[in-house]
Amino acid sequence: MNTPTNMQEPMQQMRYRPSLAFYHPKPTGAGSALKLELHPAHDQTDGSIWATIAPQISKANFSAPTPIYARFGWENAIVTKLDFSDLTQMLMVFRGETESIEDGKGLIHKTARATTRILLRHVCDMKDGYSLEFYRTTADHTESSAYIFLTRNEAVGLVAAIESSFGVICFGIPMVLQRDTSAYRAAQREIRNAPAA
Repeated sequence: MNTPTNMQEPMQQMRYRPSLAFYHPKPTGAGSALKLELHPAHDQTDGSIWATIAPQISKANFSAPTPIYARFGWENAIVTKLDFSDLTQMLMVFRGETESIEDGKGLIHKTARATTRILLRHVCDMKDGYSLEFYRTTADHTESSAYIFLTRNEAVGLVAAIESSFGVICFGIPMVLQRDTSAYRAAQREIRNAPAA
């Protein structure tokens, strides 16, 4: 039997891809993009999914000789950590067990640098899907917000991705797949703590 080349690699050499992104540009320029990044549990640190939402900052133009794609303002993105409890509450909305998180109050995350409120609710006004909104107020009272609408099929895939992530969020990566993530985590921490441009 022939084995694909990537299956012949030892288990510890396999690549681990811990991110998922949704890009929703709009012709008006009012779109947004959402990136979700999985951080496995390790040692005494619980795992999580970091959510980064960025507003669209330029429109696409496909009539030009060279197509121009929409761009998103990642330098002004809202970044927040979603832990086990946050993710289970989001899953309850996606599964139809409740219409919104905490009856519309949302999730509140407070740090020394900012307060972030995350709202997720099922909507079926014009389109059936899910409204995910982020509101941030920094310590110096600067306010920002971002919004993305997830379709039902995107929600189905996201539910599957979150559910399959719970093993590593709770218990980490199995030893045969584990690699040293300290340098990666340090680089991500430096990016998050860098002052806004």
